[in-house]
Amino acid sequence: MRKLWAILAFMLVCAVIAGCSRSDGSVVIGAKDYTEQYILGNILALLIEENTNLDVSLKTDLGSDILFAGVTRDTIDIYIDYTGTIYANHLNFYDRLPDDSVSADEIFNMSQRALMDEYNILMLDKLGFNNTYALAVQVETAAQNNLSTISDLARVSSDFIFGGGNEILSRSDGIPQLKILYDMSFKNEIVLNGNDRYFAIGNDEVQVIEAFSTDGMLLEYSLVVLQDDKNFFPPYHAVTLIRDEVAQKHPELIDVLNKLTGLLNDDTMRSLNYKVDVRGHDPKDVAEEFLRENNLIR
Repeated sequence: MRKLWAILAFMLVCAVIAGCSRSDGSVVIGAKDYTEQYILGNILALLIEENTNLDVSLKTDLGSDILFAGVTRDTIDIYIDYTGTIYANHLNFYDRLPDDSVSADEIFNMSQRALMDEYNILMLDKLGFNNTYALAVQVETAAQNNLSTISDLARVSSDFIFGGGNEILSRSDGIPQLKILYDMSFKNEIVLNGNDRYFAIGNDEVQVIEAFSTDGMLLEYSLVVLQDDKNFFPPYHAVTLIRDEVAQKHPELIDVLNKLTGLLNDDTMRSLNYKVDVRGHDPKDVAEEFLRENNLIR
């Protein structure tokens, strides 16, 4: 099944970037299909455009598996992913290891080695923020049901509807395995992407949602993020992936991309997301403002 999906993902990648010029002096940046990735994709594109002589194209709205298929098959050159996604979903280490209680550093190191050994993909240092999965509820729901942890939620979860994206509802580091670990079930599970999750919980169409720890909408809706007291979700430190062939051909890219290391902590990323999701700013404008404030572009 995974092999079939990889083939389909590759076909989709080819369709997405059809017609894109692939000269030695160009790079293709990829990004996923939500606010944070729109911002990060534009940060990469603007940074490279300003600091190199390369022509840059940015392809957004790609799913995790499609993006990874692209970077492993030479149709996407650079994109930002997350260590938990790489470790559990792309490399399937959850399936390979009998004991998944590994540290954040082990997850980073194992993923970095495997990406190079198996796919010739270079994983750069952590950018500085950890956008882990989380489950969130309304303040009133937490108070009425005495909820502070996911274990607390398990006691009453069968009364609640869960809303989340396709990936968390199907991935090995998502809801299927989470429910097994916490011995829980929901009244119903519905697919909600992006800000639709927040609109739905605000209207009580769902009572529990998938959230990311750097979501700007968490600030807007004042939701309670439940503690993952059994440590199911691995760390999701943001990292830049680049095809080794591209890095070898354009070594200046590594120095340019490494300028981002340490500049994006959780609060900074949450603030950037807030500007787009709540204040309605364009992701490219937010990316450009961030780079100018940090003297990375003129």
